[in-house]
Amino acid sequence: MTDLVLTVACPSRRGIVAAVAGFLAEHGCNITDSAQFDDLANGRFFMRVSFRSETGADVATLRDGFAAIAEPFGMDWAIHDPARRMRVLLMVSGFGHCLNDILYRWRIGALPIDIVGVVSNHLTYQKVVVNHDLPFHHVPVTKARKAEAEARLMEIVDETGTELVVLARYMQVLSDAICQRMSGRIINIHHSFLPSFKGANPYKQAYDRGVKLIGATAHYVTADLDEGPIIEQDTVRVTHAQSPEDYVSLGRDVEAVVLSRAIHAHINHRVFLNDERTVVFPASPGGYASEKMG
Repeated sequence: MTDLVLTVACPSRRGIVAAVAGFLAEHGCNITDSAQFDDLANGRFFMRVSFRSETGADVATLRDGFAAIAEPFGMDWAIHDPARRMRVLLMVSGFGHCLNDILYRWRIGALPIDIVGVVSNHLTYQKVVVNHDLPFHHVPVTKARKAEAEARLMEIVDETGTELVVLARYMQVLSDAICQRMSGRIINIHHSFLPSFKGANPYKQAYDRGVKLIGATAHYVTADLDEGPIIEQDTVRVTHAQSPEDYVSLGRDVEAVVLSRAIHAHINHRVFLNDERTVVFPASPGGYASEKMG
């Protein structure tokens, strides 16, 4: 038996769920988990179905057959094999907490991805990366050579077959051209609870405003800085007695957790773009299990 995932996004209308369920049943598939959302505000329907092929129907056969179901509904759809790991390129600058967290989760299987390499504009984490037997690409970025650096970045993306880029506290702004070319395939962690406190030193801004909660936001990167569709957020409570340095230390943990959650959602095909927002379905049963519990 083969476990697969079907994702569907289309205009909302009657009969979508029945058509999907009927097709899977007719092809010997048993639905093991299903989530759906009908956005009444913009008339869009989203669905994610985990199912098991119990009679030997393979992915190619199911894809060929489902095309006829999808066409009259105008579906944007895909059938995914969860056993196939997404190829992910990590990018980091001078802060390594998110990078180290991802590497640990990857090592124990909590993030089942293929890390194709790490790109950095610094050499700070070269040894860490190499010690994990991963390729390290030093791509310095200066104002005069920014275009050259981005050209090298896209070469690495193409050469490695990268499907997702993760900005693990990479502190350089990507060009509009890269954002458009990689739309929906670059995740950034912002050290603030967006949309508040954008730009430089958001923790100092939060401190100056006397906030009682600080947080982090993982979002898809777009040409509008810090305005991309939000995937995941979380917060931690602070008090009047804590310093900006305390905020930074507490924020590090939140950033790492939020980023890993966003990556997990993306690689498991749980995130759907919905105009400027996202629909994020919960993980299927067993979706957070890792190969090693240590």
